[in-house]
Amino acid sequence: MHFLLFFLQWIFLVPVIGGSVFSVLCVAAFFLFKARLSDPSRKSFKQWPPVTVLKPVCGLEKNQRANLRSACMQDYPDYQVLFSAQDPNDPVIPLLEEIREEFGSGRVTIVVESLNVGPNGKINNLIGAYPHVRNDVIVISDSDVYLRPDYLKTIIAPLSDPEVGYVCTLYKTVSADNWFEKMELLTFNADFTPSLVFAQVTGASRFCLGASLAFRRSSLEEIGGFESLSDYLVEDYEIGRRIWSSGKKPALVPYFVEITVDFSRFMQWWNHQVYWDQNTRAAQPAGFFASVLTRSVPFAFLFALLRLCDVVGLEVFVVAIAIRIAASGAIMFLGMRDREGLKSIPLLPLRDIAALVSWFLSFTKRTVVWRGAEFILTREGRLMPKK
Repeated sequence: MHFLLFFLQWIFLVPVIGGSVFSVLCVAAFFLFKARLSDPSRKSFKQWPPVTVLKPVCGLEKNQRANLRSACMQDYPDYQVLFSAQDPNDPVIPLLEEIREEFGSGRVTIVVESLNVGPNGKINNLIGAYPHVRNDVIVISDSDVYLRPDYLKTIIAPLSDPEVGYVCTLYKTVSADNWFEKMELLTFNADFTPSLVFAQVTGASRFCLGASLAFRRSSLEEIGGFESLSDYLVEDYEIGRRIWSSGKKPALVPYFVEITVDFSRFMQWWNHQVYWDQNTRAAQPAGFFASVLTRSVPFAFLFALLRLCDVVGLEVFVVAIAIRIAASGAIMFLGMRDREGLKSIPLLPLRDIAALVSWFLSFTKRTVVWRGAEFILTREGRLMPKK
């Protein structure tokens, strides 16, 4: 028993050290990535092409009026905003009609189509909207995303290069009111986004972010259209995978859109944490499994418990927390201008410990819950209705 405890202590130290080093490397990667903002060689269009912004909606959400209106207030010469819903009785439709009245039917299109092509509700929504798309350049922006006026020009610019197949931007969460919304904010701003930037700078993996995504109509049709994505859990990754597999390049813009975090109950947040880990595992199973080696705080906590919270155990735990908070604070404050995240940062150790639990649960659950419906998740990342 003594040997087993000694062995476990050394095993737990591996992710403690690995995670601490990774935190520091994420800081360096973040600022290397941000430096691209001043790159004078970045391409753009001489004449901006017409664009359609797809905004799939479902139900009422926090800050929704501001988020939806922001899509209609772009500093861009010619674009269509297409709001799409599936239920004619959806309570969000009166809001959509108010926005159309404010900005005019030349700018705003509303589509309500009840389709069930596959289990992915967002894709069903987009399939209904697609026949009403007027332009060849398409942007997908989720309903909870706030767009600054320079957004369209920023995300569209890399498509001036014909070798670029799709463009996405980074995002950060905002407007966290209760403690578990703040935990969600930290999941994105202190964990997910820095990991993405590290992967981008080092070339460790490819990804595609569906909350803020631009591509050409021709690229979508070449990969089979929205219909071919209707049974995928992580449809955005599948879009990206198919486009880069065709020989086109992905582009990630060093630009942040804001996603409103919106959870009214603790279990709503927790179920979303597990769901998010299931998304990541389905998209990149090897990378997600290896991510356990970067989870310094929870393993430092387990290390301290194994040592019965003696001086060495507590020192390791405190140092791991200090490095994690310092690195995340530097990224959020200097890299993301995220003062809200800084105020929530005392919750980061608790979030990291909870994240190890949800990481483990994502391997044990064969089903996934999306908007109240339960589906079986296959090894290929596809959804099957649970009978």
